[in-house]
Amino acid sequence: MPGNSNRKGAIRKTAKKPTVGSGGRVKRGLEGKGPTPKAKDRPYHQAYRSTKKAEKAEKAGGSGGARPGGGGSARPRKRSTSDVEWIAGRNSVVEALREGVPMIGVYVADGAERDGRLREAFALAADKGVSLLEVSKNELDRLTHGAVHQGLAAKIPPYEYAHPDDLLDAAEANAEAPLIVALDQVTDPRNLGAIVRSAAGFGAHGVVIPERRAASMTASAWKTSAGAAARIPVAQTVNLVRQLKAYQEAGLMVVGLAADGDVTLPELVTPEGLGDGPLVVVVGAEGGGLSRLVAETCDQLVSIPMANQLESLNAGVAASVTLYAVSEARARR
Repeated sequence: MPGNSNRKGAIRKTAKKPTVGSGGRVKRGLEGKGPTPKAKDRPYHQAYRSTKKAEKAEKAGGSGGARPGGGGSARPRKRSTSDVEWIAGRNSVVEALREGVPMIGVYVADGAERDGRLREAFALAADKGVSLLEVSKNELDRLTHGAVHQGLAAKIPPYEYAHPDDLLDAAEANAEAPLIVALDQVTDPRNLGAIVRSAAGFGAHGVVIPERRAASMTASAWKTSAGAAARIPVAQTVNLVRQLKAYQEAGLMVVGLAADGDVTLPELVTPEGLGDGPLVVVVGAEGGGLSRLVAETCDQLVSIPMANQLESLNAGVAASVTLYAVSEARARR
């Protein structure tokens, strides 16, 4: 009923004084807080983080440990690829085990048919000390992201890249003139694996690859290298041109393979040539060749003479031919 303050939802007004307005209650909140801090002084602002990062880099640069001519910055720790990789399929896993590709574990689906390939995979894994794990088919589907695994897959650890200066250290430790292979725009991991294999076979001290827009040490590269990736370091660099200039400052001659080179490979490896000295051989992508900036950075562009009108060789083949010629020149001196 109207006026009945006891009904449900009614509000009894007992206050005899007017309530304080909201302005009175939040008076302190309306007070000024002074001038706005500069962006570089605000912890959650990008400028603040950039300033701190620059200060940290400056401190690292002053701590020493860099090779002369390397830009004055401290050598970073070895870098690894960010994620593990999976090899799926019975033939692929068996081939990887035969070639000595490092593995975290071999996974077999529960109830998978035990044929000859599966038994060989089990024997190779046991011989190499690789863990064998049995999981459900659904779990193996999930781990391999739906790949056709045929009930067998292998987990590959992230590859640990060397620092480019480590390759010079390896040559110095053996009292040898450095021989380094650098790859420019080579995007096929099989070409990378083949070049790593040739580099190990012909006495190179390592391979340098760019961090971006280039093949990396995937399972495919590991397999193609036939285990050579475990015997020779592969280094990554953020900027290939800058790294080539650093090698030049360290006393190495940088030669790039190009169809229109200034000299031929036989001329490079003559007694009067420089093939037996400290050397970096730069290999470009098949078809595209060397990028403009890399070609301009090279001390010499070298061509491989052909018997007919063939324009170019596969990157892996070109690297193998060149490294063989250089190794023969070094053996004769």
